[in-house]
Amino acid sequence: MATLTFHPLNNADCTRIDLKDGRKILVDYADMRNPDNPSDPCIDLPAALRQDLRAVDRDYFDIVLFTHLDKDHTNRAGDFFHFERFSTRQCDGRIKMHELWVPAAALTEEGLDGDAQIIRQEARHRFIEGKGIRVFSRPGRLKDFCEKNGIRLEDRLHLVTDAGKLVPGFDDLNAAGGLEIFIHNPMAWRLNDREVEERNDDAVVFQATFREGATDTRVLFASDVDDISLGHIVQTSKAHGNQDRLRWHVFKIPHHCSYKSLNWADKGVDKTVPTEDVRWLCEEGAEPRGIMISTSEIIPGKGTPRDKDVQPPHRQAAAYYQDVVNAIDGQFEVTMENSPLRNPKPSQVSITTAGAAFVAMASIPGDYAAARTMRAG
Repeated sequence: MATLTFHPLNNADCTRIDLKDGRKILVDYADMRNPDNPSDPCIDLPAALRQDLRAVDRDYFDIVLFTHLDKDHTNRAGDFFHFERFSTRQCDGRIKMHELWVPAAALTEEGLDGDAQIIRQEARHRFIEGKGIRVFSRPGRLKDFCEKNGIRLEDRLHLVTDAGKLVPGFDDLNAAGGLEIFIHNPMAWRLNDREVEERNDDAVVFQATFREGATDTRVLFASDVDDISLGHIVQTSKAHGNQDRLRWHVFKIPHHCSYKSLNWADKGVDKTVPTEDVRWLCEEGAEPRGIMISTSEIIPGKGTPRDKDVQPPHRQAAAYYQDVVNAIDGQFEVTMENSPLRNPKPSQVSITTAGAAFVAMASIPGDYAAARTMRAG
C-alpha cells in the first residue's frame, strides 16, 4: 500500500510519498513552525520526518523534489538536509537525498539567497558531477549552463526529463514501486528569454499514478501555478492526446487555495468562476469520489479580518472546489483544518486496491491517533 502524507504548515508544502516497495519521496520541504512559540499550530516538520525515518532505520529519502524555490517550499531546508556541495552541511543527523529533483530554474536562476541559494548550488554541483539529480526542462534550456561550466549537454541528457514524458525509473506501473510519474510542467512554451525567472510558472507539475492490484489511482500535484499555466497544460495535453494524464482521484490543488489558480482576473464575491481550461481540469478530469487537498491555513469566514487578506487561502476559491467535490460525492480537505491546534498532526491519503481514502490523524485522549477514513473506492 502506498500513502501520501500532507503536513500542516499553514500556507506551505511538504508531502511525503511512501511507496509499497519501501521507497520514500519527499515533495518540497518548508519548516514553518516557530520554535519559540509552543502554541504554533504548524507541525514540527524535522521531528516528524526524522521519526518516520527512524521507524525504518534509515537516514535518507530516496528522492527529494523541490517543485520550485520559493520560501513556502524550501524554508530551513538548508538546516535539515545533507548537502554534498557544502562540507559545513554534512554533520551527523542531517538527512541525505539520494536523488535531488528540481526544475531547470533551480540551476539557472541568479540572485537567490538563503535556502533557495543552497538548493541551487547543490543542484548545480550534482548536475556538473553527473549524478544524484534529475532536472525537469526542455534540454536546450540547459545548453548555456553546460557551456559555462565546461560540460557537454549531450553527456547530461540522461538526467533531464521534458514535459510530456515519464520519469525514468517511474515509467512502469508493474514494477516493484507501482508508480508512474508524468511531467506536465515546466513546459517549452514557458521557457522564453527573460531576466527574472517566474518560479511559480516554472514549477514542477506532475501526475503520479499508483497501481495496487488491478486498481490505478491518479494523483495530480499542481505546485503553485496560476490559471494561465494550468490552461496551457490542459491545451497542450489535449493537443497531444494526453487527457488521461490530467485525470485525478486526488488533486493537491495549487497555491494554497488561491483564486489566482482558478481565475487571476476575477476572484468573485462568494465564489470564483474558473477559466474554461481550469474548469475542464477540475470537473472533467475528476474521478468519482475524488479528493481535493489544500495545503493551507483554515479557510476564512466571510467578513472576517482574514477574509480581507490578499494572501490565500481565499474562501471564494474554496467555494468552487467544494462545488466540484459535491458533484462527484468527493471531499475537499484543508491541512490546517484537519490538524489539532495543540498537537499538530498530518493528514494522509492511503492508496489501496479499493482506491484512495483520506485519513485525518486526530489526537484523542490517551495519546492514540484516530484515523478518520473519509472515502474509499
